[in-house]
Amino acid sequence: MQKNVTTLADLAQGHVSDLVVEPYWWRLMSTETAGPEQLPEKTDVAIVGSGFTGLSAALTLVREGRSVTVLEAGRLGFGASTRNGGQVGSGNQKFRVATLIEMMGVQKAEAMLREGVAMLDHMDALVHELKIECFFVRCGRFRGAVKPAHYEAMARDMEDLRRHAQVESFMVPRSEQHREIDTDYFFGGAVLPQDASLHPGLYHAGLSDATVKAGAQLIGETPVSAVQPEADGFSVHTDRGTVWARDVIIATNGYRQDFNVFCRKRIVPVTSSLIATAPMHRERLEALFPSGRVYGNSARVFSYFRKAPDEPRIIWGGRVGRNAGEMEPGAYAHLASDMLKVFPQIADVGVTHAWSGRIGYTFDEFPHLGRTPDGIHYAMGYCGTGVSRSTWFGRKIALQLMGKSKGFSEFTGLRFPSHSFQAFAPMAVPFFEQWYRVKDALEK
Repeated sequence: MQKNVTTLADLAQGHVSDLVVEPYWWRLMSTETAGPEQLPEKTDVAIVGSGFTGLSAALTLVREGRSVTVLEAGRLGFGASTRNGGQVGSGNQKFRVATLIEMMGVQKAEAMLREGVAMLDHMDALVHELKIECFFVRCGRFRGAVKPAHYEAMARDMEDLRRHAQVESFMVPRSEQHREIDTDYFFGGAVLPQDASLHPGLYHAGLSDATVKAGAQLIGETPVSAVQPEADGFSVHTDRGTVWARDVIIATNGYRQDFNVFCRKRIVPVTSSLIATAPMHRERLEALFPSGRVYGNSARVFSYFRKAPDEPRIIWGGRVGRNAGEMEPGAYAHLASDMLKVFPQIADVGVTHAWSGRIGYTFDEFPHLGRTPDGIHYAMGYCGTGVSRSTWFGRKIALQLMGKSKGFSEFTGLRFPSHSFQAFAPMAVPFFEQWYRVKDALEK
């Protein structure tokens, strides 16, 4: 008997008959946990977290002759690195250029923007150097304006981005947006043609393979409970034993920080969720996305979406206002509802997968890398633009650990703010997201 299929219309109403609550990307990934059966007694560098940050740092270090052990609490790549939407940008989407200049001054702002471009170029080069088959392509990004005023603001920002960072872009008025996307929902939008897309699961698998072949140890299912400074290094305590390390890098971003107070007080985990449709007729899918880019919008509670790279499906992500990863599949109804606002013509299309991941937000919305007061290195706080940032900052923090001048980043040395209410911030996030949804709706 054929299974009942949950359509987008069903999910938007909270009706679910059959849905896999697991990342779509995991279908092509190995579920095996890598690493030796026993922990090593000692290692030059212990890295906590096996996402893009940890793997990039590990690869950089082992290529310089360091022994490296990567420790992961769950399966390798369990966190946001294999749960994101696979959109790759320069990391310059958090602030308008004019705002960044007001905050940092022209010279510093321009340097930060140029480093963002370098992040994207570095990732492109790394994928090709390692020959990672992950559907990496410079497809470009279309960002739709949900209000006419947003279109005008985008146009000013794109001009500032061109002037201050030489980033190519162009505006698409509403009268011409069907060449980019088959919807009348947006009031035009901006295109960044150098942005990219990939399959994050396959990118993680390829980066893992390269790191292991270079000599690193990747050990899953080994939660770190404490990192204790010693006279000549650190004792890294896990539920499987203790590893001595000369240096430690924390690369957990939006996931476990409880073993380090410094990082825990500075990162707010924010849940982002995604759904994947069932396979569609390819012609129907291509008609929705004629330019084949990755997509987003200008709302406060924004959506991000794209075609899946391996099958004719739509991947749609955004905030759901609550931790859907720990709830019933019907908690993803907001995503289906948002998708149907843009594409009402696909209400009959099925939904097969739904999942969530945690973004690491900082109180100043900048990423941060450096050392804690007790000498532990860290790179984290990507604020939702982590695919290219994490790969870049993983390399940078590894170079800094080795004392190399190429480890310099414009983000090094930024004050890493904390707040006394940090412990309550994750509980407040859903309320703010719901309020932002109301404001978005009222301003339409």
